[in-house]
Amino acid sequence: MRQYNFYTYILTNYTKRVLYTGVTNDLERRLQEHYYGIDQVDSFTAKYKCYHLVWYERHQYINHAIEREKEIKGWVRTKKIALIEQENPNWHFLNKDIMEWPPKLNE
Repeated sequence: MRQYNFYTYILTNYTKRVLYTGVTNDLERRLQEHYYGIDQVDSFTAKYKCYHLVWYERHQYINHAIEREKEIKGWVRTKKIALIEQENPNWHFLNKDIMEWPPKLNE
């Protein structure tokens, strides 16, 4: 049986003041899209420069990833921070752990 990968993730900006929660089937590609503003020039992540990955979770099924995204988006900020700090207490930017950072634009 084929193994699928879907991700729920949290991004922040350099000052760690803004949090963005999203879902994707390709985390590396999605981080690149956020970084280069490919999603939209006037998007939330572009406006607040949220492209530093601080937390992510893999799911086999897209509906689980989406449910988790909705759950986290409904939380207060302190609960999101607690989730991040469970696995990443020093708020390291995890982008470098999964890809070249800053990413090169694929052409």
